[in-house]
Amino acid sequence: MTPNKNDCIPEQFRFGLVKSCPVVVNFNGEPVTSDAGLILIAELDRKREITSRLAACFKDYREPNKILHPVNGLIAQRIYGLIMGYEDVNDHETLRHDGIFALAVGKAINLEQEPITLAGKSTLNRIEHCPEDISSRADSRYHRIEHDASAIETLLVELFLESYRKPPRQITLDLDVTDDPVHGNQEETFFNPYYRGYCYAPLYIFCGKHLLAAKLRASNVDPAEGGLGELQRVIKIIRSRWKEVKIIIRGDSAYSREGRSLL
Repeated sequence: MTPNKNDCIPEQFRFGLVKSCPVVVNFNGEPVTSDAGLILIAELDRKREITSRLAACFKDYREPNKILHPVNGLIAQRIYGLIMGYEDVNDHETLRHDGIFALAVGKAINLEQEPITLAGKSTLNRIEHCPEDISSRADSRYHRIEHDASAIETLLVELFLESYRKPPRQITLDLDVTDDPVHGNQEETFFNPYYRGYCYAPLYIFCGKHLLAAKLRASNVDPAEGGLGELQRVIKIIRSRWKEVKIIIRGDSAYSREGRSLL
Protein backbone atom coordinates (compact mmCIF):
# COMPACT_ATOMS: atom_id res chain seq x y z
CA MET A 1 0.00 0.00 0.00
CA THR A 2 1.29 3.42 -0.92
CA PRO A 3 1.59 5.60 2.18
CA ASN A 4 -0.49 8.72 2.29
CA LYS A 5 1.53 11.87 1.94
CA ASN A 6 0.02 13.19 5.17
CA ASP A 7 1.32 10.14 7.06
CA CYS A 8 4.95 10.83 6.21
CA ILE A 9 7.15 12.05 9.05
CA PRO A 10 9.71 14.62 7.85
CA GLU A 11 13.31 13.87 8.71
CA GLN A 12 14.22 17.50 9.00
CA PHE A 13 12.65 20.93 9.46
CA ARG A 14 13.98 23.98 7.68
CA PHE A 15 13.73 27.45 9.21
CA GLY A 16 14.56 30.78 7.64
CA LEU A 17 18.01 32.21 7.10
CA VAL A 18 19.98 33.55 10.05
CA LYS A 19 22.63 35.98 8.80
CA SER A 20 22.82 34.15 5.43
CA CYS A 21 23.13 30.74 7.07
CA PRO A 22 20.28 28.21 6.63
CA VAL A 23 18.88 26.72 9.85
CA VAL A 24 17.84 23.06 9.59
CA VAL A 25 16.59 20.87 12.44
CA ASN A 26 17.24 17.15 11.97
CA PHE A 27 17.52 13.98 14.03
CA ASN A 28 21.03 12.82 13.11
CA GLY A 29 22.35 13.27 16.64
CA GLU A 30 25.11 15.84 16.06
CA PRO A 31 25.38 18.59 17.19
CA VAL A 32 22.79 18.27 19.96
CA THR A 33 20.98 20.97 21.95
CA SER A 34 18.26 20.75 24.58
CA ASP A 35 16.98 24.27 23.85
CA ALA A 36 15.83 24.13 20.22
CA GLY A 37 12.57 25.84 21.17
CA LEU A 38 14.56 29.02 21.73
CA ILE A 39 14.49 29.61 17.96
CA LEU A 40 10.74 30.24 18.14
CA ILE A 41 11.12 32.52 21.17
CA ALA A 42 13.82 34.53 19.42
CA GLU A 43 11.61 34.89 16.33
CA LEU A 44 8.77 36.24 18.49
CA ASP A 45 11.19 38.60 20.18
CA ARG A 46 12.38 39.93 16.82
CA LYS A 47 8.80 40.67 15.80
CA ARG A 48 7.93 42.40 19.09
CA GLU A 49 11.42 43.97 19.45
CA ILE A 50 11.34 43.44 23.21
CA THR A 51 15.02 42.82 23.97
CA SER A 52 16.21 45.37 21.40
CA ARG A 53 14.01 48.05 22.98
CA LEU A 54 15.21 47.04 26.43
CA ALA A 55 18.82 47.30 25.24
CA ALA A 56 18.07 50.86 24.10
CA CYS A 57 17.57 51.70 27.79
CA PHE A 58 21.29 51.13 28.41
CA LYS A 59 24.33 53.33 27.75
CA ASP A 60 27.53 51.63 26.65
CA TYR A 61 30.74 53.46 27.57
CA ARG A 62 33.06 50.77 26.22
CA GLU A 63 35.47 51.55 23.38
CA PRO A 64 33.52 50.67 20.20
CA ASN A 65 36.46 49.04 18.42
CA LYS A 66 37.01 46.65 21.34
CA ILE A 67 33.42 45.44 21.81
CA LEU A 68 32.94 41.70 21.20
CA HIS A 69 29.46 41.42 22.69
CA PRO A 70 27.07 44.36 22.00
CA VAL A 71 24.56 45.35 24.67
CA ASN A 72 21.58 44.06 22.69
CA GLY A 73 23.23 40.64 22.46
CA LEU A 74 24.05 40.60 26.19
CA ILE A 75 20.49 41.53 27.14
CA ALA A 76 19.00 38.94 24.80
CA GLN A 77 21.38 36.22 25.99
CA ARG A 78 20.53 36.80 29.66
CA ILE A 79 16.76 36.98 29.10
CA TYR A 80 16.71 33.94 26.82
CA GLY A 81 18.59 32.02 29.50
CA LEU A 82 15.95 32.93 32.09
CA ILE A 83 13.16 31.91 29.71
CA MET A 84 14.79 28.52 29.14
CA GLY A 85 15.14 27.93 32.90
CA TYR A 86 18.76 28.98 33.44
CA GLU A 87 18.36 31.38 36.34
CA ASP A 88 21.98 31.48 37.49
CA VAL A 89 24.38 33.62 35.49
CA ASN A 90 26.99 30.87 36.01
CA ASP A 91 24.98 28.68 33.62
CA HIS A 92 26.21 30.85 30.77
CA GLU A 93 29.70 29.40 31.07
CA THR A 94 28.16 26.40 29.28
CA LEU A 95 25.44 28.17 27.31
CA ARG A 96 27.98 30.50 25.68
CA HIS A 97 29.05 27.56 23.50
CA ASP A 98 25.51 26.51 22.53
CA GLY A 99 24.80 27.07 18.83
CA ILE A 100 21.09 27.67 19.41
CA PHE A 101 21.82 30.55 21.79
CA ALA A 102 24.25 31.96 19.23
CA LEU A 103 21.54 31.88 16.55
CA ALA A 104 18.99 33.39 18.93
CA VAL A 105 21.11 36.44 19.77
CA GLY A 106 21.99 36.97 16.10
CA LYS A 107 25.55 35.69 15.94
CA ALA A 108 26.61 34.68 12.42
CA ILE A 109 27.42 30.98 12.02
CA ASN A 110 29.27 30.04 8.85
CA LEU A 111 28.64 26.89 6.81
CA GLU A 112 31.73 25.21 8.31
CA GLN A 113 30.06 25.53 11.76
CA GLU A 114 33.12 27.03 13.38
CA PRO A 115 32.66 27.52 17.15
CA ILE A 116 30.85 30.68 18.25
CA THR A 117 31.46 31.95 21.78
CA LEU A 118 28.95 34.20 23.52
CA ALA A 119 29.48 36.26 26.65
CA GLY A 120 30.54 34.47 29.82
CA LYS A 121 29.32 34.89 33.36
CA SER A 122 31.72 37.72 34.23
CA THR A 123 30.63 39.90 31.30
CA LEU A 124 26.94 39.34 32.05
CA ASN A 125 27.48 39.96 35.75
CA ARG A 126 28.97 43.38 35.06
CA ILE A 127 25.64 44.48 33.57
CA GLU A 128 23.63 43.35 36.61
CA HIS A 129 25.95 44.30 39.46
CA CYS A 130 28.18 47.29 40.12
CA PRO A 131 29.79 47.28 43.60
CA GLU A 132 31.81 50.43 42.96
CA ASP A 133 30.71 53.74 44.47
CA ILE A 134 30.61 55.83 41.29
CA SER A 135 28.30 58.54 40.00
CA SER A 136 28.45 57.22 36.44
CA ARG A 137 29.74 54.06 34.87
CA ALA A 138 31.54 56.26 32.39
CA ASP A 139 34.04 56.79 35.23
CA SER A 140 34.36 53.09 36.06
CA ARG A 141 37.16 50.85 34.90
CA TYR A 142 35.25 47.57 35.02
CA HIS A 143 31.55 48.47 34.88
CA ARG A 144 31.01 50.54 31.76
CA ILE A 145 27.41 49.73 30.87
CA GLU A 146 24.78 51.90 32.58
CA HIS A 147 21.01 51.43 32.67
CA ASP A 148 18.21 54.00 32.66
CA ALA A 149 15.80 52.73 35.33
CA SER A 150 13.04 55.15 34.37
CA ALA A 151 13.15 54.09 30.71
CA ILE A 152 12.97 50.40 31.67
CA GLU A 153 9.96 51.03 33.93
CA THR A 154 8.19 52.92 31.15
CA LEU A 155 8.91 50.15 28.64
CA LEU A 156 7.01 47.58 30.74
CA VAL A 157 3.85 49.69 30.55
CA GLU A 158 4.33 50.48 26.85
CA LEU A 159 4.58 46.78 25.98
CA PHE A 160 1.31 46.22 27.83
CA LEU A 161 -0.43 49.04 25.94
CA GLU A 162 0.83 47.74 22.59
CA SER A 163 -0.65 44.30 23.27
CA TYR A 164 -4.13 45.76 22.58
CA ARG A 165 -5.37 46.59 19.10
CA LYS A 166 -7.77 49.14 20.54
CA PRO A 167 -8.25 50.61 24.02
CA PRO A 168 -10.38 48.45 26.33
CA ARG A 169 -13.32 49.91 28.20
CA GLN A 170 -12.04 48.73 31.58
CA ILE A 171 -8.88 47.26 33.11
CA THR A 172 -8.02 46.02 36.61
CA LEU A 173 -4.62 46.70 38.16
CA ASP A 174 -3.55 44.23 40.85
CA LEU A 175 -0.77 45.18 43.24
CA ASP A 176 0.74 42.93 45.85
CA VAL A 177 3.93 41.92 47.58
CA THR A 178 5.59 38.52 47.53
CA ASP A 179 8.72 37.02 49.02
CA ASP A 180 12.04 36.54 47.26
CA PRO A 181 13.97 34.15 49.54
CA VAL A 182 17.72 34.62 49.95
CA HIS A 183 20.33 32.08 50.96
CA GLY A 184 23.26 34.27 51.91
CA ASN A 185 24.19 37.61 53.44
CA GLN A 186 22.74 39.91 50.79
CA GLU A 187 22.30 43.57 51.65
CA GLU A 188 18.91 44.79 52.93
CA THR A 189 17.61 41.30 53.76
CA PHE A 190 15.76 40.68 57.00
CA PHE A 191 13.79 37.89 58.65
CA ASN A 192 10.11 38.24 57.77
CA PRO A 193 7.80 36.41 60.20
CA TYR A 194 4.95 36.25 57.67
CA TYR A 195 7.07 34.40 55.12
CA ARG A 196 9.06 32.62 57.86
CA GLY A 197 12.46 33.30 56.40
CA TYR A 198 15.04 35.80 55.23
CA CYS A 199 13.94 37.44 52.01
CA TYR A 200 13.31 40.52 49.95
CA ALA A 201 9.72 41.75 49.55
CA PRO A 202 9.31 43.03 45.97
CA LEU A 203 6.21 44.99 44.99
CA TYR A 204 4.45 44.03 41.75
CA ILE A 205 1.67 45.56 39.68
CA PHE A 206 -0.08 43.35 37.13
CA CYS A 207 -2.95 43.73 34.70
CA GLY A 208 -3.99 40.17 34.03
CA LYS A 209 -0.84 38.37 32.89
CA HIS A 210 1.01 41.59 32.02
CA LEU A 211 3.68 42.88 34.40
CA LEU A 212 3.51 46.67 34.69
CA ALA A 213 5.85 47.34 37.62
CA ALA A 214 8.37 45.49 39.77
CA LYS A 215 10.19 47.06 42.70
CA LEU A 216 12.80 45.19 44.73
CA ARG A 217 12.46 46.14 48.41
CA ALA A 218 13.75 45.10 51.80
CA SER A 219 11.45 42.76 53.74
CA ASN A 220 11.22 44.98 56.83
CA VAL A 221 9.11 47.70 55.17
CA ASP A 222 5.34 48.12 55.23
CA PRO A 223 3.72 46.03 52.45
CA ALA A 224 2.10 49.18 51.04
CA GLU A 225 5.36 51.15 51.04
CA GLY A 226 5.83 52.80 47.64
CA GLY A 227 2.59 51.38 46.27
CA LEU A 228 0.87 54.72 45.74
CA GLY A 229 3.80 56.21 43.87
CA GLU A 230 4.06 53.21 41.55
CA LEU A 231 0.33 53.26 40.85
CA GLN A 232 0.41 56.95 40.01
CA ARG A 233 3.34 56.44 37.65
CA VAL A 234 1.72 53.50 35.84
CA ILE A 235 -1.70 55.15 35.58
CA LYS A 236 -0.17 58.34 34.17
CA ILE A 237 1.38 56.38 31.29
CA ILE A 238 -1.84 54.47 30.66
CA ARG A 239 -3.91 57.68 30.65
CA SER A 240 -1.57 59.25 28.10
CA ARG A 241 -2.72 56.61 25.58
CA TRP A 242 -6.12 55.49 26.88
CA LYS A 243 -7.85 58.61 28.16
CA GLU A 244 -11.33 57.08 28.54
CA VAL A 245 -10.51 53.67 30.01
CA LYS A 246 -11.98 52.82 33.42
CA ILE A 247 -9.24 51.68 35.82
CA ILE A 248 -10.04 49.49 38.83
CA ILE A 249 -7.39 49.12 41.55
CA ARG A 250 -7.36 45.82 43.43
CA GLY A 251 -5.27 44.99 46.49
CA ASP A 252 -5.52 43.23 49.84
CA SER A 253 -6.02 44.73 53.31
CA ALA A 254 -2.44 46.03 53.47
CA TYR A 255 -3.43 48.78 51.04
CA SER A 256 -6.54 49.98 52.89
CA ARG A 257 -5.32 50.46 56.46
CA GLU A 258 -5.72 53.82 58.14
CA GLY A 259 -2.96 56.15 56.99
CA ARG A 260 -1.97 53.77 54.18
CA SER A 261 -5.08 53.79 52.01
CA LEU A 262 -4.42 53.99 48.27
CA LEU A 263 -8.07 54.33 47.32
